[in-house]
Amino acid sequence: MGWGADRWRFYRLVGREIIRSARGVSARLTASPDLLARARVSALVIAPHDLRTSDATFADDIYAGLFVFAGRSLSVSGRSPFDYAPPSPEWADAFYGFGWLRHLRAADTALARANARAFVADFIAGRGDETLAAPVPVAARRLISFLCQSPLVLEGADHAFYQAFLKAVGRGARDLERSLRRGLPPQSRLLAVVALCYAGLCCEGIQPILRRATRILSRELDRQIMADGGHRSRDPRFAMELLLDLLPLRQSFLSRSLDPPQALLHAIDRMLPLLRLLRHGDASLSHFNGMGATAADHLATLLVYDGALAQPLMHAPNSGYERLESGRVVLVADVGAPPPLPFSMNAGAGCLSFEMSSGPQRVVINCGLPASGPELRRLARSTAAHSTATIGDSSSCRFLGASEGLGSRWASDWLIKRIGPVLVRGPRAVKSERTSDGGTLILAGRHDGYAAEFGIVHERRWRLLPDGAGLEGEDAFVPVAHKGNRIRLRPPEAAIRFHLHPAIAANAAVGGGVDLASPLGEVWRFEAEGAAVALEESVYFAGLTGARRTDQIVLYVTAGEGAPVRWRFLHIAQAPGRGEPAVRDASMADDAAR
Repeated sequence: MGWGADRWRFYRLVGREIIRSARGVSARLTASPDLLARARVSALVIAPHDLRTSDATFADDIYAGLFVFAGRSLSVSGRSPFDYAPPSPEWADAFYGFGWLRHLRAADTALARANARAFVADFIAGRGDETLAAPVPVAARRLISFLCQSPLVLEGADHAFYQAFLKAVGRGARDLERSLRRGLPPQSRLLAVVALCYAGLCCEGIQPILRRATRILSRELDRQIMADGGHRSRDPRFAMELLLDLLPLRQSFLSRSLDPPQALLHAIDRMLPLLRLLRHGDASLSHFNGMGATAADHLATLLVYDGALAQPLMHAPNSGYERLESGRVVLVADVGAPPPLPFSMNAGAGCLSFEMSSGPQRVVINCGLPASGPELRRLARSTAAHSTATIGDSSSCRFLGASEGLGSRWASDWLIKRIGPVLVRGPRAVKSERTSDGGTLILAGRHDGYAAEFGIVHERRWRLLPDGAGLEGEDAFVPVAHKGNRIRLRPPEAAIRFHLHPAIAANAAVGGGVDLASPLGEVWRFEAEGAAVALEESVYFAGLTGARRTDQIVLYVTAGEGAPVRWRFLHIAQAPGRGEPAVRDASMADDAAR
């Protein structure tokens, strides 16, 4: 396998997308009239509630000509933002999605309403880049935003603008319906049909779409939301954003005296507990498979719908996530295989990575996905950006566009434009098991992501001690026979990484360990056996204000030789006012005895 198999997968993917593209062209030429061809929006009957929180200070920035989205800013100096080139693709997605209208609504002033109406009028008049506005996820977000923020945009508007707005809404629905008929990748298909359900419920005159959209929505939710509540992409951010749309959609059905589809109700009930599994004490989600900075206010809004006293899910076998809790300590681990290729455009190579927090403070993290920048996002998806082991400076997955030798650069660029930087290869045999020994919680996992290239299987075991006293771990690199392995003169080197939250102060300790001080007053001691311990620089991509410098502990070892590497985080000092330390090292215990 290895390189040859990856190349075969690449060209099979190219062939499949060429066929899908040709089918789309054929569908455009031969399609029968769609459901909305003659339908026209005659009125808006409801405006769904936007659960995304808003901030009136953003309205001041927008009025001043400063547009900050996806970690990038654009100052327009009195001109229209449609006249400028976007500072990043992610910025363009956010701008043309018009979700930022909610901040103008929060200002609740005549000026804010006039400002919002002017931006919408500019877009309707054709200002801006049509190519940037056309992608289905962007168009779906824009349609939902127009409907949710219609009271803001239409208050005080004249009849001509009202009619133009209705036409824009109808045109957006027709474009999405046509895209749906031609075929879309699964996540885009789900977003499109959610937006069409909004349109069918909110608008008079296009009711024929609601029945079909509801049927497709039920089918897609059954296909894409797994039994444990995870989305097939394994992306916590996508799941959170989807829930922010599904909950108001459920209410919109009820507002029109219609029964919400059972698939919608069941999906919401399953998805909320999984978010609790991934949540740490600082009210943010674990950084796995596309998760960057958490909008804590959005997450808190969602969890209200799950009940204030609801308990988090601990075991999500379909999604591949596990949660261990002991005392104040929470550990969340990725023990799942990569998502299927069509769902993997944000997936990371972080199998057997984990995050650990104590109370409201993260200690061990993954680097997280930055808001913007294709190169930074590619680095953040690599195994080295996760708290797990890398072998031979390689990732356990290969990404489209990031792997040399797969195929022509033209074909790779064309594929990325069509389907995104998906995973071409990743671990296939991923297994995990959780047990307990007295009060100690044990989680074990293994994956074969390095078997094809290096003939190595990575195994990891976590032991969370009672009362949050500490975390013990073990990493083993097991040689295995694998067809197509390269002949190597010596075993590859492995690096076991533990990325630390930027708030953690790390210092080398006497005897080779590392002391970790939390701003809350807690102190942890990291120790390892069987590997050299190094303290190195790292980067935290998922900071609310952008990338931040941080530290990482790295253990270097030769893979496939010798005993497993054992390591531990011991709680040696408690936060002030929290009682006695849960664990003391030997010298502290002796002093206490004397």
